[in-house]
Amino acid sequence: MKQMFTRLNILLVLMAAAAASTGASVAIALQQKPHVIEIFVERFSFTPSEFRVKAGAPVEIRLRSDDTDHGFRIVGTDINVTIPKRGKGVATVTFVPPQPGKYVFECSKLCGAGHSFMRGTLIAE
Repeated sequence: MKQMFTRLNILLVLMAAAAASTGASVAIALQQKPHVIEIFVERFSFTPSEFRVKAGAPVEIRLRSDDTDHGFRIVGTDINVTIPKRGKGVATVTFVPPQPGKYVFECSKLCGAGHSFMRGTLIAE
């Protein structure tokens, strides 16, 4: 019986240590300062339309319109915001690319004849 309690205590200590190390990793990731990218949006472009970031690290994307309302959507994610028209503010999103690769973004609000050309690429390395 005493041997069973000893094994149980060892198991609990190991589980607590694992939980503590996982919690520390999550806390460190959450405390990471995001890389800030400012994008200027107008009919029918994003400037810059391509940028590189580190996979697994947070990216804060600040979007400012130089004309009318636009949308910003990262394809394959749940990120989809409206960018207010000129002089009405900035839309900000935070994205953590889960793995290296290309993430396409596009205007998600119909804004005119060239709307379908409003695309860009976030490259996570």
